[in-house]
Amino acid sequence: MRTTTTSEPGTAGLASPRIARWLFHGWAGALLFLPLRLYFGIEWIKAGWEKVTDPAWMSTGKAVAGFAAGSIERGTAGDHPAVAYGWWVGFLEFLRDATWFTPLLAKAVAVGEVTIGVLLIAGAFTGIAAALGATLNFAFMFSGSAGVNPAFLLAEVLLIAGWRVAGYLGADAWILPRLHSMARRIRVDRFRRHGDRAIPHHA
Repeated sequence: MRTTTTSEPGTAGLASPRIARWLFHGWAGALLFLPLRLYFGIEWIKAGWEKVTDPAWMSTGKAVAGFAAGSIERGTAGDHPAVAYGWWVGFLEFLRDATWFTPLLAKAVAVGEVTIGVLLIAGAFTGIAAALGATLNFAFMFSGSAGVNPAFLLAEVLLIAGWRVAGYLGADAWILPRLHSMARRIRVDRFRRHGDRAIPHHA
């Protein structure tokens, strides 16, 4: 496989596979990530919309408490439990019993799933949206619920890896360059204000 030398800071002289540059730094990657973004964005909106229109998620929070109770009951039985970590069982027990907290979390999950879907479809802050989605998928899998979560997680890992181009056929084409320019201006202004202090003066 042909390689090319990266120009990333701190990686001088390291060879990067050409396919990685092609996939994560060019238009080809943007085209390949587009259907991935759209499909999983729609799926996130569908999953979230079911929750947003359900009082058990948006009012009482009983959906979260019930999910936690069910995960504990089904996932901790036998010699090889689906919920394998004691600290996560403790967290699920907290969700089952903390009636003051579960309504807030239920609303956050429901609205968050819709938001993730919208951001993925729009191609806005694609890497961040994928990371938030992966966090939810990890939580479901830690709770013993596989289902579609592994497929979602795989897609989100690819979108996170390709965050530079994954949303380029979308709002990130406008957002990311402006964020980069803003960060550069901040660094320049900071250097102008504090640069003299950082340079030692010799007699």
